[in-house]
Amino acid sequence: MTKRVMIAAVLAGAAWLPLAADADDYDLDALRAATEKYMDVNAALADGFIPDPSGHCIDAGHEGLPPEWGAMGIHYLRPDLLGIAQGGERVDGVGMHTDFAAPAILLYEPQADGSLALVGIENLVFEKAWMDAGGNGPPMFNGRHWDHMSDDPATAGDEAHGFMPHFDQHVWLFRENPNGVDVPFNPAVTCEHHKG
Repeated sequence: MTKRVMIAAVLAGAAWLPLAADADDYDLDALRAATEKYMDVNAALADGFIPDPSGHCIDAGHEGLPPEWGAMGIHYLRPDLLGIAQGGERVDGVGMHTDFAAPAILLYEPQADGSLALVGIENLVFEKAWMDAGGNGPPMFNGRHWDHMSDDPATAGDEAHGFMPHFDQHVWLFRENPNGVDVPFNPAVTCEHHKG
């Protein structure tokens, strides 16, 4: 069983929650206040987040991208908010959750002592489900279109990280990103201490 099939199999039983409020204008301090409880990874687990079953810490260099871009870290997922569906080699779903005050994904950086530091949050909507529901382009976050992620077989990396084509948005609330609060990779985040 490939890692991608394993991810789909593990997450397949998730229930889908309807689209959250489609706000595209957020106050970053309010988002920090709403999500700071997840600095304790046990609070995330208690609220239904699970570590990405692939065990990966996403690092630009390991994805075949310029290493100076930095990393994303380890993703903790809420399968119910992502609407994960079973089947296929890549993870697919029907999730259209866009509420950053209650994100579907948390980003953690592994620490030297084995702990995890919350560095950011993320939401992801699957492109097909989004467009089928009437989306006419990516969702927005504070005036910026979410990133479109789709694997390019011509490159060494996996730009979509094992997922079907989707739109996603990272928000670096707990680790300053010199490239911007809303870009995918953060050069101030590292996977150096990842043991998975």
